[in-house]
Order: sequence, then C-alpha cells, then structure tokens
Amino acid sequence: MPAPPWSSWEKWLKSPPGRYVLAWEQRCCDQIVADVFGFHAVQIGLPQINTLSENRMPLQAILIHSNDSREYASRFSWHLIEGNSTELPFASESLDLVVLPHVLEFAADPHQILREVDRVLRPEGRLIISGFNPASLWGARQYLSRLIGSPYLPRDGQFISLIRIKDWLELLNFSLDRGHFGCYKFPLHGESVMGRMNFLEKMGNRWWPIFGAVFLVSAIKRQQGMRLIGPASLVRIPAIGQLTPAAERSNIQKHLKK
Repeated sequence: MPAPPWSSWEKWLKSPPGRYVLAWEQRCCDQIVADVFGFHAVQIGLPQINTLSENRMPLQAILIHSNDSREYASRFSWHLIEGNSTELPFASESLDLVVLPHVLEFAADPHQILREVDRVLRPEGRLIISGFNPASLWGARQYLSRLIGSPYLPRDGQFISLIRIKDWLELLNFSLDRGHFGCYKFPLHGESVMGRMNFLEKMGNRWWPIFGAVFLVSAIKRQQGMRLIGPASLVRIPAIGQLTPAAERSNIQKHLKK
C-alpha cells in the first residue's frame, strides 16, 4: 500500500531542507502579520509553525485537517479547530486574517479553498499564501525526478506558479499587497552542506530574486464598488436660476411632460 500523502509531507518537514523552509517562512510571516489589525485570525494547516505569533488580534485559531498532527498544534496558544478547508466552519465575512501555508498545492481543489477564504474574509481582510516555486532550482530538481525517480520535494504536491495564483486572486477581487521569494540554497539533503550555503541567500536576493525555492504573497480583499442597475433616464431637468418662485415648479412639470 502506498504511504498516505500527508506522511511524506510531515517527514520532509523534519528533514534539513524542511526545517530550512519553515524557518524562512516563520521570519517572513512575523514581519507581515505584525501590522495586520482586526479581531479574528486563522491559520489553515501546517501546525509545525505559528504564522500568527507576532500578530496581536485577540482571537487566533488554527484549522487542522484530520490527518494533521495535533502534537504540533498543541504547542502554541491558539484555538484548535478541526475541519475541512473546502468548507470552512466560519461565518461569512467574519475573519480579518487568513494564512494558507502550503495548503493550495496539496489540495485536490485549490479553487474551492480560495472561494471559501473569499467568503469568510471581511472586506479589506488580509490573505497570506506560501508555496514552492516551480521556476527555481528546487522546482527543476523536482521535475527531473520524474526521470531519475528520486523526488526532492514531496511527490504529492502539485506546485502552482505565483503567476497563476495572482490570476486566481484577481478574479476574486483581491489586490496584491506584497510578495517575497526565498530559500536560494541548492537542493541538497545534508544539514552540514546546507549550512555552508548561507552566502547564497544574499546573492539570490540580489541577483536572481524571482527564482527562490519558496514564495510568500500577501493580498487584500477589496470591496466591490457600487453599480447602476437599469437604464439611466433620458429626461434632462432644465437648469433653474433660483427655486424661490412657485411658478418655476409648473415650468419643470411642463418640460417633463414633453
């Protein structure tokens, strides 16, 4: 029997490259969520990190799936909710911040998850998404694994490009606020050899920033503007110098009858 999809993902997160990715995402999320205000913040999945640790909203919760580890989720002081990301157990327009760390790429229906997030977020609410970048050395290594049979990243993920995620967010009337690329080390497994590649972080940020192995994007849900329904009236009311004489009212009625 093949291993369940979540077991390989959790095993990979414990490896040196997995801990490297989690540390980078923790630093980025700490910077972004620190200035996001409101009352209700929710992280969906990935209980190995607390992306809300630097946020000051009074109610913070994590939604875990039945296959997520409760051991990791219980380490942090947040409300624990078990549910399904395609049917979020929250009222419409009730959340101010939602974080999706590597959720879309391991989901069977990522579009439905985004639609649910759009439903539960308040207008001007913040959405943060992280994922692996297919246009990177890690993505190329994963693609070549189809030939050599040894994947570097979890095989169960369907990694989505940032351009496609931007298109999905624009269709839902989200505007991008900021984005980050990171993790420029070579796709190797050894902890000692990865530790000797720290210099690649500064070089990557300067010379090839969009080719980082991981991306993190922040978007804001915008309120749709008002629209006129039905045809506009073609009758033009004539300009009136002053409204004091009562006779002017009869003149307006005459023009409207014509």
